[in-house]
Amino acid sequence: MKNSHYYALILAGGRGTRFWPRSRKSHSKQVLSFTGDRTLIQQTVDRLAQVLPPERIFVLTNPILRAEIVRQLPGVPKRQILAEPAQRNTAPAIGLAAHLIGQQDPDAVMGVFPADHVITKPARFLKFVRAAYQGASQGQVVVLGIQARWAETGYGYVEFPEGFAAGGTTPLRVLSFREKPKLADAEQYLASGRFCWNAGMFFWKTSVFTGALREFMPKTATLLAGLPKASARSFPAELARVFPLCENVSVDYGIMEKAKGITGLATDDIGWNDVGSWNAVYELLTRKAGDNVTRGESLAIDSRGNYVDAGGKLVALVGVENLVVVDTPDALLVTTRQQSQKVGEMVKLLERLQREDLL
Repeated sequence: MKNSHYYALILAGGRGTRFWPRSRKSHSKQVLSFTGDRTLIQQTVDRLAQVLPPERIFVLTNPILRAEIVRQLPGVPKRQILAEPAQRNTAPAIGLAAHLIGQQDPDAVMGVFPADHVITKPARFLKFVRAAYQGASQGQVVVLGIQARWAETGYGYVEFPEGFAAGGTTPLRVLSFREKPKLADAEQYLASGRFCWNAGMFFWKTSVFTGALREFMPKTATLLAGLPKASARSFPAELARVFPLCENVSVDYGIMEKAKGITGLATDDIGWNDVGSWNAVYELLTRKAGDNVTRGESLAIDSRGNYVDAGGKLVALVGVENLVVVDTPDALLVTTRQQSQKVGEMVKLLERLQREDLL
């Protein structure tokens, strides 16, 4: 049964630079589709619809993407799809949403979800989401940990007690949060068996979060608490004035690493993937090692392990392996799957060259 005090915040402000040239400022990763017809943000809302209705979903994005997200999410009230006046990382963004939702419902319990993750086992995932909401409704701060499958340096980590078992629905004590580690540390975390990846999914009463914000980030808490109600005529102008003054800090560093009594749920296999590169898309879509994965028509001779996204034209592969080829009307990307994490560096180069037409 859906609890009338459950709310969700979807964070959708990123640019997805590693998915250039398909991902652009006005059409970023979270509003693109990689698996099927539904975009990543639409899939996120689809999953949550089993727990709460769209009327209790809030979305925070940037001014460039807001119109597209409004178009893609017709069931979410337009007033609840907000554009941040400036990028100030996740702590102020979540603080803003907690302030607005708390005004609407003082007993609100809020879950925070990134807009751009793929979860291929949604029923299994929702088992943990429901348990996390239940724990948060009792005053706990609950984080979802993702079972670490390799020594990843691009994720933060959550430390659980020795001998914990993944898959339980009773929140466990969290011993520590660790920032994105060096490879040697990541290998040590994996070997210890005590660590899960931190996927950025958190649950708390809005009153609990605003209390933590007052304790650990008092400047930001004071600024947000001074905002008028969202329905007030002065709200847009005040938000534009106040939000850029907030501290530019992640919720992990600003709140979670300092707060006491954090709990967590260590998920088992929920089919989670943060789709962090073109190689991750290839691995999501491939059925067996060495397959070529193509969006559109292709022919291959003596070619293995390639990802091709070039709809509208035939792509012929001859004697090549492990390439990524992505074609758009104004740009063509050619890289290797192993180097696909570096595509974001190409976006930085285009920025230095002031090629706004390609950004």
